[in-house]
Amino acid sequence: MSGVENSKKLDLERIVFIGRTYEEYLNMFLLSEEELFGKKVLDCPAGACSFTAVGNKLGLDIIACDIAYYHSGNLLLSKGLQDIEHAMVHMEKAFGNYNWNYFSDIPDLKSHRVSALTNCSNDMIENAEKYIPVTLPTLPFKDDQFDIVLSAHFLFMYDDRLDYPFHIYTLEELLRVTKLELRIFPLVNLEGKRYKELDNIIKSLKIRGYEVTEIAVNYEFQINANSMLKVRKLT
Repeated sequence: MSGVENSKKLDLERIVFIGRTYEEYLNMFLLSEEELFGKKVLDCPAGACSFTAVGNKLGLDIIACDIAYYHSGNLLLSKGLQDIEHAMVHMEKAFGNYNWNYFSDIPDLKSHRVSALTNCSNDMIENAEKYIPVTLPTLPFKDDQFDIVLSAHFLFMYDDRLDYPFHIYTLEELLRVTKLELRIFPLVNLEGKRYKELDNIIKSLKIRGYEVTEIAVNYEFQINANSMLKVRKLT
């Protein structure tokens, strides 16, 4: 195996390829299809989510990007199925850390995760141009290329391994490619605690002229993960 191939293999091993369904996205980001029609939308990082696959079939204009997309859809499907099995074992052990109103039980959760993964990996094979490999905090898109940018389960969840400068650089890059608004969900870390630098980030964005709003949403699976941040560019 070459050095490059070995590097990619290690990168894939570090990635957990699990995603949410199209319906979950609408709930997480408090969106309606009417709001999305006629808009250019970016999902970043998109992981194994089916938002792009299902949305584009419905006539929406969505691009997904993620570091995982350096790998093929078939390889990611195999990796994702393994990750889902591992995650379900974790769910059994940490059942009380989650709100089970949206999903009825672990088999129901697994069904949603497998559905998202299957739709995503199949669409990657059929519509590869919609899935762009990226390594944040850099994005290969033009300024104001997308009307709406969505970012789920990344910022600010990994505050134990992604430092404050990384969050700032990534936010700046997401806003650079955003024409109208950026929505981020959730606003807590993996322990369910509000991201400690969030108020500083909100203050900084407001000083720079953005309209920033914390909004409660009708979706909570991880305890306390029930709000999003909407950042609008004012013209």
